[in-house]
Amino acid sequence: MPKLRVVFMGTPDFSVPTLSEIVCAGHDVAAVYTQPPRPAGRGMGLRPSPVQKFADEAGIPVYTPRNFRNPESVAELAALQADVAVVVAYGLILPRRVLDTPAYGCLNLHASLLPRWRGAAPIQRAIMAGDTETGVTVMQMDEGMDTGPICMMERIPIGPDMTAGELHDELAFVGASLMGKALDRLARGELECRPQPDEGVTYAPKITKEEARIHWENPAQEVHDRIRAMSPFPGAWFEALLGGRPERVKVLRSVCVKGRGEPGQLLDNQLTVACGNQAVRLTKVQRAGKRPMSGVDFLRGFPLGKGTHFG
Repeated sequence: MPKLRVVFMGTPDFSVPTLSEIVCAGHDVAAVYTQPPRPAGRGMGLRPSPVQKFADEAGIPVYTPRNFRNPESVAELAALQADVAVVVAYGLILPRRVLDTPAYGCLNLHASLLPRWRGAAPIQRAIMAGDTETGVTVMQMDEGMDTGPICMMERIPIGPDMTAGELHDELAFVGASLMGKALDRLARGELECRPQPDEGVTYAPKITKEEARIHWENPAQEVHDRIRAMSPFPGAWFEALLGGRPERVKVLRSVCVKGRGEPGQLLDNQLTVACGNQAVRLTKVQRAGKRPMSGVDFLRGFPLGKGTHFG
């Protein structure tokens, strides 16, 4: 099997399985591009990205440009003489001069079935919309936002209680395997890409802080979908009066159940809360600075009576 000279561009945990797949397949990874180290932790020390950590351990040269607006960054990339760049959740916009630098351009792994859910938060948006299926797409990058030709695609189901964290992990590994197959086809001269259809285009903008707040007046299914779309981060939340003080409580897991009451009303000792129609049972919650706990354990610590209203 012919091997390719690859430049890899990625930053978060989602990117690491694909980089690992490329290394294990024996391709020549000339360099890794990733976001610069960021302040993190209590001491706010600079912390390298998960991709940089992997690259450092594998002995792969790492580049962390803040952008590609200066000619030096583009010349540096060109000097690597890559056959292809593989881009997975990099976090920087790539101008045309960068897209055209590798001999075969740039292949991007996107966590949706394009053209559905173009944009920054396809995993969360798919769950929030109640989609029962999603997948990963390998596409040839152009200057648009996830608008390039589709090369390969793989579908997976979204379970009714699957969280964004669970879907993220599954898509990361399915996507790594798919990109490996795409590179094999490219190396053999057999990778074919087709334009995206004009029908079915939707967009997945970043999740805002306000979107994480639970609105109990919505139907139970919508509340449940929002909770799992926000789990584990940023975490859907509601406000409760605990120890005489209002406090935000994150909800990490829930189930839809039968129940009736005023929206936001506590219906029983299992942390079942009424919604606009039916109810949701909050099965895993987390107070600020505390470990996650079951809804039942939460009520043991704060014996809120039936009929308590959550704002």
